This record gives sequence, C-alpha cells and structure tokens, in this order.
Amino acid sequence: MLETLRSVLQFRKFEFDPVERRLGRAANVDDLRRIAKRRLPGGVFDYIDGAAEDEVTLGRNTGGFDDIEFRPRVLRDVSAIDTSTEVLGNRIPLPLIMAPTGFGRIADPAGELAVTRAAARARLPYTLSTMATRSIEKVAEAQANVTVGLDGEAIEANRRWFQVYVWKDKGLLKELLDRARESGYESIMITVDTAVLGRRERDVRRGFTLPPKIGLDTIVDGAIHPSWTWDFVRAEPILFANVVGSADSDGSAPVTLADHINSQFDQALSWSDIEWFQSMWDGPVILKGVQTVEDAVIAADLEIEAIALSNHGGRQLDGAPPPIELVAPVAQAVGGRTEIYCDGGVRRGSDIVKAVALGATACMIGRAYLYGLAAGGERGVDWVIDFLASGMEQTMALTGVRTIDEVSSELVRFRPNR
Repeated sequence: MLETLRSVLQFRKFEFDPVERRLGRAANVDDLRRIAKRRLPGGVFDYIDGAAEDEVTLGRNTGGFDDIEFRPRVLRDVSAIDTSTEVLGNRIPLPLIMAPTGFGRIADPAGELAVTRAAARARLPYTLSTMATRSIEKVAEAQANVTVGLDGEAIEANRRWFQVYVWKDKGLLKELLDRARESGYESIMITVDTAVLGRRERDVRRGFTLPPKIGLDTIVDGAIHPSWTWDFVRAEPILFANVVGSADSDGSAPVTLADHINSQFDQALSWSDIEWFQSMWDGPVILKGVQTVEDAVIAADLEIEAIALSNHGGRQLDGAPPPIELVAPVAQAVGGRTEIYCDGGVRRGSDIVKAVALGATACMIGRAYLYGLAAGGERGVDWVIDFLASGMEQTMALTGVRTIDEVSSELVRFRPNR
C-alpha cells in the first residue's frame, strides 16, 4: 500500500516565477483573457476587450469561425507539416500577422516593444500603430536587436510594417511616412474605417480616457490591482509616442478617444487619398477595414498590394459583417490580384486554417496578443504565437494536409442551417 501511495502522491514542483505560474494555468487564449481581466483595472481591461454598442459584431467575429466545419481526409502521411507561406513576397513560418493596436503600454510597461520582439523571434510581421506608445524609431531598434529566432537560427531580416491613421494634417502624415521609411519599415497599412469613432459604451460608462485619469474610482481599482498600478506609476508617462509635439493631442493630457479621433482624423478620406499614399510610399500598401466585395474590387483595381478584411475588432460599426464570412466572396471577386488578410476573431490555429482554406493569404491578431501581453508580458505574447502555431500544425495533421498549398476550399464547409 505504501508503494502505491508513494507512486500516486507525487507533488508538482512549485513554480516560483509568477509569470510562468500564470501562463502555466492557461490552456487557450480565453484563459489568458480571464487572467488579463484579473490583473488589469476594469477600465483598462474594458478598453482592450470592449467593442461598439451592444458588441454584437464582436461576438460574431469569433462565432463566425464556429459556423465552419472541416472535411478531414485520412491516410495522407502527415508526418511532416509545413505551415510556412509567402506574404508580400517574403516567406514567413505561418500565415499570421501581428495587427496594429494602440496604447500598448496600458497592458504592460514594455508595450509595443515586447510585442515586436516576440514577433521578430517568430519571424512574423509586426504592424506598429500610429497610436502606439512606443515610437517608430524605438520599435525598429528593439526589433533589430533580435538577431536569433526561436529556432536558434540567425534572423536575416525583420518584417515591420507601419499602420497609418489618416490625419487632417498631411504634413504630419508625410513626416510619419518619411520616418517609417528611414527606420526600415517595409509596408504601410492604412486604416480606412475610422471616419468617426464607434460608440464604445464600456468606455462611456467608465469615462475612460487615454492615458487613464486618476480619480476616486481609479484609486480603488488600482488598490485592487496593485501590480499594474505599481508598474503604471513607476513608468515614464504614457504618450502617443509617434506624434509627441507634432499634434494638438499627443496624449500628454487625458483625452477621450472619441474626441481625439473626431478632432484629428480626416473625415474627408476618399479613394483619391489612397492614390496619394501610393505616390508617397515606394513599398507595399495595405488597406485595413475593407468590409464589402465592392470595395475589395476597387482596391484590386487600384493595384493595392493587400487588403485586410476587418471591422476593427467590432469596435466601430456594430452590425458590420464578420471578416471570416467575407473571405470566400472577396477571394472569388479579386481573383488573386491582391493579398487578403482576415482580421478579427482568431483565437485558435484552427481558425487560421479555416480562413486560409476559404481564400485568405494570412490572418491578423490583435486582442489575442494583448491578452497574452497583459497576462504575462513578453512571454505571454510568445505563448500566444506558439499556441496558434501548434494549433495550426495539429489541425493540418488531423485534416490530412501537409502544406499551406494543400489547404483549399475542399477542406471546409459552412454548417448547414447556420
């Protein structure tokens, strides 16, 4: 009996590293979300997690993947799986792009620097937001300092892109593009779905500003989340790092996001402005925020290199179509004339396989890596990338495909009566 007890009563070794303890409890991205919710003040979590109005589109973004099922093939020899693909002429290890997200340092003090380093190690494209809390130059420097990938091999080139919000001040826009070019950014991603800001009611209820204001409610919330609060007060001021001193509102004073966007962004943005960007930038141009087949065709006619099918994570127009439902009709309409990125709702590697099967070149993630960043800092972002990569490999093996080229529309179908 003692031998039996001794064999089963084996206690796990205690993990002294709190980050490893937290990440060790996570089985998926939703678990990271729950950890992030515990660690972040309520207003900060809601800014990351929330969406427009009733958040119907937010739910449909993730739920849209549930409406798709696989048609697994068996006896296919899946002993060697290759998830690599080509994006904008460059080979990357899996069809995944780190989407631009603003104000990264409210999730973790390192903010965008942590995300770009994780992306560099994984050899994935990282897109820096105009509204980032780390500058174009600092992010380029941090990424360039990552010289060895997760596989232990030297990194020959880092993939960094710059996301552009279209400001009314064209001089400021030109300055941002020049700085991005000088810092080695390969592509620009123009966000086209923010003529005005969507009504984000979680932020409205909390009176949330960027950076967060200190009041009685935030003092209480901060006391409940001492780790985040201690990091926040010790760190340098959080600013819109790319426009410090160059715009009327650079984050040096608290501002609601709606007021900022409605005062600074150009509501007159049109297709002629896209042609202006093409004339000002000698690399690939990506449009983020395309939500109809008709606009995808216009972009292809203008020889735009890539479009991101995106509803801004459900944060703009509640009732906008889930990107995954647009992939197949857009792919059919543009006929390979432009790359297609599915941006919104990706939580598993199987989601990426579904999008690629329907015609996407790659997927983009934003909230998923922010949950990882809030839960475990830079290691949390590593965790998310590894989780998605492993999930892709497992899904491909279980569906009988070995390479991305073999991932076709025959692999999936929309569930009947969805």
